[in-house]
Amino acid sequence: MKAMTGTRGLVLNEPFLWEQGARGRTCFSMPRRDVAPCPLEDELVDQGPDFPDLSEVDLVRHYTRLSTWNFGIDTGMYPLGSCTMKYNPKINEKMASLPGFAGAHPLLPAELCQGVLKLMYDLEKYLAEITGLSAVTLQPAAGAHGELTGMLIFHAFFKARNQRRSKILIPDTAHGTNPASAALCGFKSISVTSNEQGVLAPEDVAELMDEETAGIMITNPNTLGLFEDNIKKIAGIVHAKGGLVYADGANMNAIMGIVDMSKSVVDVLHLNLHKTFATPHGGGGPGSGPVCVTKNLEKFLPVPRVIHQDGDYTLTYDCPESIGKLHAFYGNFGVQIKAYSYILSMGAKLKKASQLAVLNANYIKEKLKSVFHLPYDRACMHECVFTDKFQKPYKVTTLDMAKRLMDYGFHPPTIYFPLVVQGALMIEPTETESKTSIDLFIAALKAIAKEAEESPELLHNAPCNPKMQRLDETTAARKPCLAG
Repeated sequence: MKAMTGTRGLVLNEPFLWEQGARGRTCFSMPRRDVAPCPLEDELVDQGPDFPDLSEVDLVRHYTRLSTWNFGIDTGMYPLGSCTMKYNPKINEKMASLPGFAGAHPLLPAELCQGVLKLMYDLEKYLAEITGLSAVTLQPAAGAHGELTGMLIFHAFFKARNQRRSKILIPDTAHGTNPASAALCGFKSISVTSNEQGVLAPEDVAELMDEETAGIMITNPNTLGLFEDNIKKIAGIVHAKGGLVYADGANMNAIMGIVDMSKSVVDVLHLNLHKTFATPHGGGGPGSGPVCVTKNLEKFLPVPRVIHQDGDYTLTYDCPESIGKLHAFYGNFGVQIKAYSYILSMGAKLKKASQLAVLNANYIKEKLKSVFHLPYDRACMHECVFTDKFQKPYKVTTLDMAKRLMDYGFHPPTIYFPLVVQGALMIEPTETESKTSIDLFIAALKAIAKEAEESPELLHNAPCNPKMQRLDETTAARKPCLAG
């Protein structure tokens, strides 16, 4: 690698707004008053909050300087495994800002928001076609909310059959929120250990599956980046005992347009529009986690449902077996617009996106497995998982290498997850990264691996270039400073 892409550059310190400006400055000129003062004005109006007096240039420079501290998908590669930080096309933002959509109030009557309802109705149909399942709800606000919705549907299904089931099977390669979502619905999580190939063995599932178990929550591809090859056999075992199969679809970016989930015998599937379907991810949201179900579970979907009747679109609450409302209004509509725009823009190329995501991950896996330990040396899907086993003799850890990667101008990948791999370094390039940027990333990691052997202390003190350097993470967790 010729040179690092990361540099200190011009990174300015920035005081609080209250430490800037001067009394009398203003960044907005109020229009001249054209009505007489109200006699009660002095009694009703006080001085207001103690805001700092700032000019327009004070304000603009403050937030512009703060923006230089950030790293985002518009800045560079974001190789977070299991998070699919793909580039978000700006045309989607433009569509979401159209006045008819951006200005639509959620309490508008159906006759005044036909376009909004049509978009939601069509998006449900598109997601059903992409996944192969029959019906969709757009209400869940994120992935974990989608998981909760799926477990509520499980609960409603067994309640309708007058059955009481208390357990749920969750693989050790599932996403971490699965057990919590199940617990909120009264299910006890039973862990299923993956085999030496990093996937579930049907015999292990058969040993644990019984009439007390509601089913299985299976992440596919799993958090090791591996496709669960035995999914159909496992589904058969679960169904034979009267259970249901829930698929955590957070990793759908690897199989979009390729795998028909209904043929995998999945009953419930959640999606992450803020991952797979190119809507912005991170920063606290909002997100969107639609849930797709088979025909026999459609009646349990939350209300209201979007229906098309007599040429009009409307919301109906006439669903007596529904699990009810998930939140005040019908989902995070602004996010749904962006996903809808992405699907229309891509069309059949959605399949190509998954193929390229898988190709990029396997390219990284092959290029780096000579310098980083690869616990499962087999074809991966959208992400690959390494460990710090080769660097341990030099007392260099995964955390050290992730910190050092910042000096090379890259956001660190996911570390220490999944928990089944000690010292995990999980990398997901997504399909939106070019070979050029991936080669730079590979070169950076190879250089870091060499530094681990020759200059381990350099990694122990990393990062050196960013504005904020090595932090005391233990103290930060135990004694957080949340202000000041």
